[in-house]
Amino acid sequence: MNEWLDDFKTAVAFLTRLPMPHPDGAMPQNFVRAHRMFPVVGALIGAAIGLLCLALRATGLPDLASAALALGGGMLLTGALHEDGLADVADGFGGGRDTAAKLEIMRDSRLGTYGAVILLVSFAAKLAALAALPDAQVVYAMIAAHALARGALPAMSLNLPYARKDGLATNAGQPDAAVAVVAVAIAIVIALLALSWGNGFRAVLVTALCAATIAWLAMRQIGGQTGDVLGAAEQVAETGVLLLLAARFG
Repeated sequence: MNEWLDDFKTAVAFLTRLPMPHPDGAMPQNFVRAHRMFPVVGALIGAAIGLLCLALRATGLPDLASAALALGGGMLLTGALHEDGLADVADGFGGGRDTAAKLEIMRDSRLGTYGAVILLVSFAAKLAALAALPDAQVVYAMIAAHALARGALPAMSLNLPYARKDGLATNAGQPDAAVAVVAVAIAIVIALLALSWGNGFRAVLVTALCAATIAWLAMRQIGGQTGDVLGAAEQVAETGVLLLLAARFG
């Protein structure tokens, strides 16, 4: 139990801006093992965003405004970690002429045209989906979307080679098969508990399709994974699940 609690704390420290004690400037020794707790922390992030959205709706704010403010609150909670990865991937894949140029652009902290456009499209899609969900489904949909999107990351990290010899993904290390399987299993269980069985399985399939698409694209564009690629996969999967559920419930 102590190991699971330590992994939970490490996952919270990595995926959110919540203060968790760990050695300054050092990667926690249990970081790779802590991947198994990614979907649990994702579910809590989704629940927080969903509850904030419902609270704002209860004040009489329009659904669209409530969704926008709730998504903004979610980005404050996470430090826009995955959104940053999505923008970097769009800039690199869209603006680089070869692998070296793409990787160099992805390291640039400045936001380019492709990154700005993809962030706009992603935010608009999530905004519309969240606003379209009925009150009874908001929290459950957000829990499922965030748990599944983060639960797919350990499997991607395990199966994709590194695109560069240094960087966040390389320094963090790859989880083993057992950690990846546990993370996927936890994410699926959370989705099936939050949603009906039919919608839960549809959400799992959409997540797998989104993750596989980003993995295929990353292999073609830069020959493997970076931390930005994993962040982009999370965002695409999260958006895909929310759009699916909005279509089902809206």
